Amino acid sequence: MGLLDFFKKQKGPQLGLPELARRLGISEAELAAIEVRYHEFTIAKRGGGRRTILAPDAPLKQVQRRILRRLLALLLSHPAVNGFERGKSIVTNALYHTGKPVVVHLDIRDFFTSTAAKRVESFFRRIGWDRLAARRLTELCTYQGGLPQGAPTSPRLANLVNYRLDTRLDHLAVKLGAMYTRYADDLTFSFDQDRGGRVRALIRAVGRIVDGEGYRLHTRRKLSIRRRHQQQRVTGLVVNEGVNLPRETRRRLRAVEHRLAQGLKATLTEDQMRGWRALLAMVRRQAAPRQTP
Repeated sequence: MGLLDFFKKQKGPQLGLPELARRLGISEAELAAIEVRYHEFTIAKRGGGRRTILAPDAPLKQVQRRILRRLLALLLSHPAVNGFERGKSIVTNALYHTGKPVVVHLDIRDFFTSTAAKRVESFFRRIGWDRLAARRLTELCTYQGGLPQGAPTSPRLANLVNYRLDTRLDHLAVKLGAMYTRYADDLTFSFDQDRGGRVRALIRAVGRIVDGEGYRLHTRRKLSIRRRHQQQRVTGLVVNEGVNLPRETRRRLRAVEHRLAQGLKATLTEDQMRGWRALLAMVRRQAAPRQTP
């Protein structure tokens, strides 16, 4: 039974503003007084260009964190989702696609901001909140008609709201003999057999499903079809044989480590290297074969 099917079967009165205030640990007056204010700035994308971030003001961010912890944390997203979920990561996402003849990657355009506020409000209604409470929750968690990239609630809500999208894409993958996972806006499919007709059918069907859920795929530039003789990457990790950082990245990190150990100037600072060491340790730990008792 899916998440939304579960809530549709629940009986009893819907929860209102008094219960919402109680669960968030504030008064109804305080709940009503919270202003929706954001600070906008941009950061560089890994692939070039700039990404717009909307950072909520301190009071709004505090209540969003409470919404996340107290209302959303225990709800289940689709099993195919690996981004922003407890116990999952870029490594668990990549592990599903190791050693496959074909790996297909597609990307949803403006994923968070295209997750419409009306869909978020509908979700809150379906999980038991009445009209006024659902509307207030939506006001606190959305901005300019969508999920703001920068709000702590946005990644979790994007996963929960898109349970149907993930279900449809997962069913499509099973029908075509593929495996499906999603990490935020990254959609990855891998095939056990290299059949060109099925790959083409998959890409066409994914476009229709994504469009039907209110999103658009990026242009062909973001479409990637990689076979065994090519380097296959999933969420930045190579998956041809096991899961690891790309070889060129590992070589660069070894060179930086050597220069830092010699007290020489390097392209990365010690603080930056600590972050890379932590990432490499996580990849090795989570990608290591598990021993059976």
